[in-house]
Amino acid sequence: MKHLNKLFSVVLLLVGLSSQAQDSNNPWAVTFGVNAVDTRVSAASKIGDKISQVFNAKDNWNVLPSVSYLNVSKNVGGNFSFGVTGSVNKIKKYVLERTTIPGDYAVVNPGDLSYYAADGIIKYSFKEALGSKVIDPSVHIGGGYTFFGDNSYGTANGGVGLTFWFTDMVGLSLQSTLKYSFDDKSIRTPESGVPTLFQHFAGLTFKFGGKDTDGDGIYDKDDACPEVAGLKQFKGCPDTDGDGIVDGSDSCPEIAGLAEFQGCPDTDGDGIADKDDACPEVAGPKSLNGCPDADGDGVADKSDKCPQVKGPAENAGCPWPDTDGDGVLDKDDKCIDVKGTVANNGCPEISQELILKLNAYAKTILFNSGKASFQKQTFPVLQSIAAILKEYPSARFSIEGHTDNSGKPASNMKLSVDRASAVKNYLIENGIAADRLMSAGYGQTKPIDTNKTKAGKANNRRVEVNLIK
Repeated sequence: MKHLNKLFSVVLLLVGLSSQAQDSNNPWAVTFGVNAVDTRVSAASKIGDKISQVFNAKDNWNVLPSVSYLNVSKNVGGNFSFGVTGSVNKIKKYVLERTTIPGDYAVVNPGDLSYYAADGIIKYSFKEALGSKVIDPSVHIGGGYTFFGDNSYGTANGGVGLTFWFTDMVGLSLQSTLKYSFDDKSIRTPESGVPTLFQHFAGLTFKFGGKDTDGDGIYDKDDACPEVAGLKQFKGCPDTDGDGIVDGSDSCPEIAGLAEFQGCPDTDGDGIADKDDACPEVAGPKSLNGCPDADGDGVADKSDKCPQVKGPAENAGCPWPDTDGDGVLDKDDKCIDVKGTVANNGCPEISQELILKLNAYAKTILFNSGKASFQKQTFPVLQSIAAILKEYPSARFSIEGHTDNSGKPASNMKLSVDRASAVKNYLIENGIAADRLMSAGYGQTKPIDTNKTKAGKANNRRVEVNLIK
């Protein structure tokens, strides 16, 4: 008995240590305490007598003044559990029916008779059905083997129990079990066999064995985030920023936000989450990624070089200028610094009078005889032509060369081409863009006067400047 008490003490210590972080989800339970053995049920011949004094502890119960039973059980699904119980006792009160007076019972001391039992038990709990966290009634059945003095025999067991849970992991368990002995006889002495009896138990129950990897008080089987500590209302998942949205569904898990923005804040209240808002502290429309547009021109103020004046995005939010004031915006004006007309893209239009003037100059261009080189006195004329062309920077011109009919037509054609080209090259060299000019020679094919007179021939030897429209 001394060694048995030591064993129970060790079990108590181990259970106490293992149950510190457990709760009602733990599948394992250990119960230990005292037991009482009552043999009256075997002695009585009438059913009423068998149970009339079942709780008469003073006269009928055999109790050891120490820890005398141990039960280990495991939940096997639903409200069912299976366990094994070992118990010891000393029989000093054995109930006998007096043979001379039927229905009269005597309690004898069989001389400190030893009692040992090992039993298997299947228990069903009604705690969940009651919806109670404290009161836990149950029923059980099972079987076992009992050593009664020098005798031993198998038993069929059944009974009821009641546990009061102080916490989710510690409770006081009470249980009464009828153990029907297959060795039972109607009349017996304590030494004649193993009687049918009642065995009562009272002990402390400790639950353990659940796994809580993240230590958040929610066991892994019920924890949606078993490796990260969380909250019960989120099934064990964390909500770092405390905004009511679990981190796994929170696009901004470290900053409190709103559910409509998946947990992200909207500081300026413009309906755009800060993470998607280019201007999170100033309200603005969605079309501009949350940035304001003071002048309403569709260009966000932060990119608008003229935030108080409407202007197109192509010009950074500023209105297009009209430098020369001709009504044609600079972006469309091919002559930004010179007033022109809308019809001519902002450039001044060339009048017929000016064309006549250009050709009047062109008629005075003198070449060395039979050559495409200029006579010295022609250079001022060429300068005057270049100056006029510069005043119309968007206009394009055709330089045309012509000859009289003196000489061979092929030679005349080549000469006219060379002379027109010489004028064109001079103008390019003096500041006229090459893409504004083209040249062509027509030889003697386009006379403007008769070639029968000297004056007529002189008129036919000419350079013309024509506007390309």
